[in-house]
Amino acid sequence: MAGQKAKRDVITFKVDAALRDAMKGVPNRSEFIRSAILSASGNICPLCKGQGLLSPDQLEHWRSFSRKHHVAECADCHALHLVCSGEFGAALHPDKQKEPEGKGSRK
Repeated sequence: MAGQKAKRDVITFKVDAALRDAMKGVPNRSEFIRSAILSASGNICPLCKGQGLLSPDQLEHWRSFSRKHHVAECADCHALHLVCSGEFGAALHPDKQKEPEGKGSRK
């Protein structure tokens, strides 16, 4: 069995005309699509795993978690993110956070 290639499955999906036309110039569409899917899979919600819905058990965990956390919109980029209650500067990007005046700052 050594040297045998792993069996590959064929998956098909429908696309609109614009995506079809955009893919015409891609030399190896299968490899391009595989890479895009693998890249996107790193951005899947860790709770719902990309389904867009929470199971009843996940929802109960979320309710418990959300008692001390909330979802906020970033004032700079408008991305939604989780904020721990009492977390300073959570709406700011890390590179734009600064220490509040009077708390350990020296002038």
